[in-house]
Amino acid sequence: MVKIYVDPGHGGSDPGATANGLQEKNVTLAIGASIRDILQLEYENAEVRMSRTGDTFPSLSQRTNDANAWGADFFLSIHVNAGGGTGYEDYIYPSLSDRSETAVARASIHEEVMKLIDMRDRGMKEANFHVLRETAMPAVLTENGFIDNSADAAKMKNNGWIQNVARGHVNGLERALGLRKKANSTFLIRVKAQSLYYYDAPDWDARAGVVSQGEVFTVVETLTVDGATMYKLKSGNYITANPQYVEIV
Repeated sequence: MVKIYVDPGHGGSDPGATANGLQEKNVTLAIGASIRDILQLEYENAEVRMSRTGDTFPSLSQRTNDANAWGADFFLSIHVNAGGGTGYEDYIYPSLSDRSETAVARASIHEEVMKLIDMRDRGMKEANFHVLRETAMPAVLTENGFIDNSADAAKMKNNGWIQNVARGHVNGLERALGLRKKANSTFLIRVKAQSLYYYDAPDWDARAGVVSQGEVFTVVETLTVDGATMYKLKSGNYITANPQYVEIV
């Protein structure tokens, strides 16, 4: 198994950058949780651990110590930028060779993210960040747009864009770490819903049945709203050769 540590930046009492009605901590958690979900549901040899799964604030040392103690093979820290710019960039620790495992992984992530997010490419950079310096494994930090740029922020408010960011990261990780896709099949999650649109917690024991409002629906995607995981629901069965969800029956 390839052990991947996903670190959504900030959280809890530390909102990170704030602008345009957004807080960095919520955007990073939405991206990080989506990365985790794709890795767990689509890959047979990926094991994922997150520094946080809710609105909490582990210190920087707690994040790196946890990853090191777990024996992670790769550390991925998710952030969004601020300061008047626009676009995507990513970082590794300074002085690493361009041929290093870390640099090669960063290049794969960078290329795959840029294919999907429709943002200016700000390049691949270096920085002496704690999470890059104190990790015992290859580590990459990504800055996914500028929260104080109205065009970038508008994208951050779009769950489709969040999913594309996550997918780009995962595609890069697949290339860099040799991740293997699960065999193609029909993958669904069904939940009992209070309404046609969102329900704040799935009933994992729900059974497939008559598809009508108030009964059984299919999870189409997840997103984070004000720190809470929400589930977008739609009636009907979905069959895909590139599954994102697993059937619970």
